[in-house]
Amino acid sequence: KSSHIDRPAAQIVVVSSIFIKEFPDSRFDRINQVTATQSHCRYHCVGRIMRTAISSLGALLLLATSVEAFVSSRHARAFVAPVTNKHAAPAQVFLPRTRPSHGPLFMGWGPDPIWAAAEVKSNEASNQSGKSVLVKVAVPPETAADYKIAGQYVQVRLNEETKPLFLAIASAPSPENPEFEFLIKKTDGNEWMTGASAGTKMEISQVLGGGFPMEENLEGFKYDFPTQNILLFAVGSGIAPIRAAMESGQLNVASAGTGGRTARLYYGVQTAEDLCFVDKFPEWERAGFQVVPVLSRPSPEWNGRTGYVQNCLEEDGVPIPRNSGALLCGMKEMAESVKDTLTKAGVFEGRILTNF
Repeated sequence: KSSHIDRPAAQIVVVSSIFIKEFPDSRFDRINQVTATQSHCRYHCVGRIMRTAISSLGALLLLATSVEAFVSSRHARAFVAPVTNKHAAPAQVFLPRTRPSHGPLFMGWGPDPIWAAAEVKSNEASNQSGKSVLVKVAVPPETAADYKIAGQYVQVRLNEETKPLFLAIASAPSPENPEFEFLIKKTDGNEWMTGASAGTKMEISQVLGGGFPMEENLEGFKYDFPTQNILLFAVGSGIAPIRAAMESGQLNVASAGTGGRTARLYYGVQTAEDLCFVDKFPEWERAGFQVVPVLSRPSPEWNGRTGYVQNCLEEDGVPIPRNSGALLCGMKEMAESVKDTLTKAGVFEGRILTNF
């Protein structure tokens, strides 16, 4: 009846009252038949029940409050760290605040980088718009030997004072060739790399990530149906690791009529001038890859596909979904939409591969 009673206490009183009403007098009479005074024992028993109920409920409320405080404190010790390259990792990851604050943070993707000397061999525009460049870098032989699966990446920095870039390797694995190619879109903060001239010294990490798990998910009969068709989806500079996969031979695609897998590449950019590796299109076609450029901002002269790659997939459909696999690299919205369309069509989710 106190005017300042707190809410948990009020709840306990209400619950206790209900608890008492659930035990009619007749039940307590049967319990206390052997007692000398029925009324005295009945109310004595009710009092014990009330005390036990209130004590138990109070303990539960105290425990719930402690758990809530602990969970809240755990959440308070996390923060969001942006990733500098969309091809290297998802858009954001969570890092504990207990991580040492001195030195650069490496987003928690695999081991910390082990830096080695590297040198720019060439730097040239990769498309007509000039928005992206293709940089060829000489790397240590042991670094080249560690690059085994298309879709793997490295970190690159000019020196200790430079924020590292996460770059997917655009060239196919070749242990005998100690050079990596990187397709890089020009953005604020990466001018030191996109504007680097031949001979520029820099540092490169060991090869990181597992790449596209092609052998594990596309070969054999893991999903009961063999993979006979490959669909590839790339947006913007996301073509870099897709190109590496296409030229690696690891997809086992062959030209029509030779018994190999069929493949189709959906490659989306804004304008025709933004397309990269245009000179490679005929080579890819001869190797068995049907190339489908898709423009979101086409000129009136453009006669090809327009819109977005996910819309083109919806229009074309998936003819043999149970025998199809897919590789994706690009914007999150594209990847989610493509994955949704493929799984609804019947493609095994495990055969929809990304490089992170």
